[in-house]
Amino acid sequence: MTLTANKVALSEKYTELFYANRSLLDEGSSDLLNRMREIAIKRFEQGGIPGFKNEDYKYTNLERVFGKSFRHLFQYQPVDVDLNEAFRCDVPQLDTDVVLLVNGWYYAKNQPLSNLPKGVVVGSLKQIANEQPVLVKNYLNRQAGLSEDPVVALNTAFAQDGFFMYVPDQAVVEKPIQVINLMRADEPVFATQRNLIIAGKNSQAKVIFCDHTMSSSDFMTNSVTEVFVGQDAVLDVYTIQNQNNQANSVNSSFFRQEANSNLLSSVATLHGGLIRNNLKVEMAGEHAEANLYGMSFTDKNQHVDNFTNIEHAVPNCLSNQVYKNVLDEDSVGAFTGRIHVVRDAQNTNAFQRNNNVLLTDSAKMNTKPQLIIDADDVKCSHGATVGQIDEEALFYLRARCIGEAEARMILMNAFAHEVVQNIRVEPLRDRIDELVEKRLRGELARCHACDKN
Repeated sequence: MTLTANKVALSEKYTELFYANRSLLDEGSSDLLNRMREIAIKRFEQGGIPGFKNEDYKYTNLERVFGKSFRHLFQYQPVDVDLNEAFRCDVPQLDTDVVLLVNGWYYAKNQPLSNLPKGVVVGSLKQIANEQPVLVKNYLNRQAGLSEDPVVALNTAFAQDGFFMYVPDQAVVEKPIQVINLMRADEPVFATQRNLIIAGKNSQAKVIFCDHTMSSSDFMTNSVTEVFVGQDAVLDVYTIQNQNNQANSVNSSFFRQEANSNLLSSVATLHGGLIRNNLKVEMAGEHAEANLYGMSFTDKNQHVDNFTNIEHAVPNCLSNQVYKNVLDEDSVGAFTGRIHVVRDAQNTNAFQRNNNVLLTDSAKMNTKPQLIIDADDVKCSHGATVGQIDEEALFYLRARCIGEAEARMILMNAFAHEVVQNIRVEPLRDRIDELVEKRLRGELARCHACDKN
């Protein structure tokens, strides 16, 4: 079977799955999600599952994971999880409000968050779209609907539930909201999750996504998150990916920033199989600032691909990207960073850097920084490095009676710390430092009952 024929077969597979289960999709969701399905599945059919011939996915062939046999959950499956004993990412002193999602569905036994500021709404996207559609209808699919990515369209066609947060104007959410995305099943499962976060004018909030597995089954997750950062709002979004090495995922995040807003996005990938993180930021208001950080630590046959697209649509905005990767054994990494400064977006400052360390000769890293500049009064830069541990620095440490293994650990921790130090939640920052060190030592860094095979 040729690649073209395989692509067609996969497209037909998911299209047939959609129409065979259309009634279940509609019944298990809300009118606001249901109204988008037909258009989305048609858009997916046009593109199909991306392969190497898709320029945006040239380093990550999704056909091999989407082609596996998975069970698709079109109805909520009750599970029993004690949230008081598990899945707080094992972060001492981290004071958060916690919600759990299992296999893409909002956990039915989540306790209501009673201490939130007035007007703040946190809960199930499905439930809130049904009960308070006015909070959802003007935002849902407003950004993702413009995407040409067929995997995003596939999410729109199949999504039924996910995480929702609304922060009204002027509200300050002191405690971070911690969202545990848990995959749990005794068989291969495909999860589709849709998240929506809205931060109103002059609001402040922090959201921590923790992706975990509780069994060693093969998993596939197709997740889309839309985030709206209002004028003068400050929003932090942290993601910790710590799943088993048979867990595959495509995570697409869309951010829209209004004037004077401040966004911090940080993604730490510690464990997983094939992981693709798509991140798009639209800077739609002047004097907006976006700081984007990412790091991954891969071994065995792991594959981690980060794809960022920052659009400076108006003048006087600042974006800064720093992504770092440490690759061991036969793992593969990829980074594509695209900065687009549109016409008349003068006084733009946009900086991007990707640094990578290969610990073996068989590890491989692909990096492609890109600048598209249609304005003339800008300061923009990009850079990428791929290499091995600095031998001079290693010699310096060893000359001071530090063993080779420990010296390498010190250098790798220093390499990663540039990303970690920008986390604005101190207990989380300290814990990520510890997890990174354990990861580099080859320890599993278990999060309670999570299985990291």
